[in-house]
Amino acid sequence: MSWIDLYRSKIIDPETAVAKVESGNRVYIGGGAGVPQLLIKSLMNRAPELKNVEIIHILHFGDAPYVDPQYQGSFRHNALFIGHNVRKAVQEGRADFTPVFLSEIPRLFKQGILPIDVAFVQLSPPDEHGFCSFGAEVGTTKPAAESARIVIAEINRQMPRTHGDSFIHVRDLDFVVEVDYPLPEAPQGGAEEVHRRIGEIIAEMIPDGATLQMGIGSIPDSVLANLSNHRDLGIHTELFSDGVVRLVEEGVITGARKTLHPGKVVAGFLFGSKKLYKFIEDNPIIEMHPTDYVNDPFIIAQHENMISINSALEVDLTGQICADSIGPKFYSGVGGQLDFVRGAARAKGGKPIIALPATAKKGTISRIVPLLKHGAGVTTTRNDVHYVVTEYGVAHLYGKSIRQRALELINIAAPQFRDELIRKAKELHYL
Repeated sequence: MSWIDLYRSKIIDPETAVAKVESGNRVYIGGGAGVPQLLIKSLMNRAPELKNVEIIHILHFGDAPYVDPQYQGSFRHNALFIGHNVRKAVQEGRADFTPVFLSEIPRLFKQGILPIDVAFVQLSPPDEHGFCSFGAEVGTTKPAAESARIVIAEINRQMPRTHGDSFIHVRDLDFVVEVDYPLPEAPQGGAEEVHRRIGEIIAEMIPDGATLQMGIGSIPDSVLANLSNHRDLGIHTELFSDGVVRLVEEGVITGARKTLHPGKVVAGFLFGSKKLYKFIEDNPIIEMHPTDYVNDPFIIAQHENMISINSALEVDLTGQICADSIGPKFYSGVGGQLDFVRGAARAKGGKPIIALPATAKKGTISRIVPLLKHGAGVTTTRNDVHYVVTEYGVAHLYGKSIRQRALELINIAAPQFRDELIRKAKELHYL
């Protein structure tokens, strides 16, 4: 049987597809921009006949109706990274959270630590050889599909075909649902003056020929906006958005000096505008890979001048970074922060950077604090931190004593909080 005939034999309607899910199953849902929306909607219609179905995924940019209280008993979500669409349910105890490095999520699936019964994924249409691409979301979705007992794929005409380790053959799909709808888009712009200043400071720390890791949001966008005069930059990152496209088009990002994958932009998943999705369509410069490769600290460390840029909710005066919780309330997850911090720290000429505004809530709260909030998690340990950046400057902590660290961090805190931070540091015998 030709692959075309095989493909056609697997096409079913979404209601028939989700009928393959049984009570007690663990269902993986594709993340990022590759969330299979029609399959989720159809699965919700089966709620009355299902019990104890665990739905597992990382951050995705779509609706998450399964966390609605009306579906308790039918579905329970297990977040490997907490997004805005499931945060309230996790914080209220109606959904679960599993802390894990992004680099190690594929291992959970492959080694049967979190065995997947059914994987819902979204793919591009097959090419002339019968291979579909995971498109904008390869990271943890490809490993989940390779590990699941049953793979149900939405084949979306609007999912771009991307290169790299991003393909699956139609023979490895159990069922196919053909769809045609646009990918979710990330809002562009919105950076404030504080983010622009942080972007300027970080840009000055980046040498020509460096390889960058950064996510999406106001600070990464502001960094990218200040790199137009740089040369031969490269990208090796779990996630990027539209700012990278502009720099590729301007000839700033060429990857010419990359140690691994020279000339390529390497990522695990993407989220942005229609312009981004059009740019990555069948573009040989883009290589997508699963996170057990992209986020592997040993792979990251092989890039000379590797610059990692990650965010934080608060930093204490010893350099402990909290990025995943507000006190005891889980907010997001460790994601790939520590993967890249440790990889960049071991790279020749590497710089792991933690960047955050000095204050929150319109300047009323300092993010540089004497102690992390009670119950807060330490995302990145004080032993791992090298650089912390706010709009007031750079604190270089690596190899510094607690006294030196406290002084460095107080110097980049908002001025209105510095006297109080000095007083607290003395009380704690840091100064």
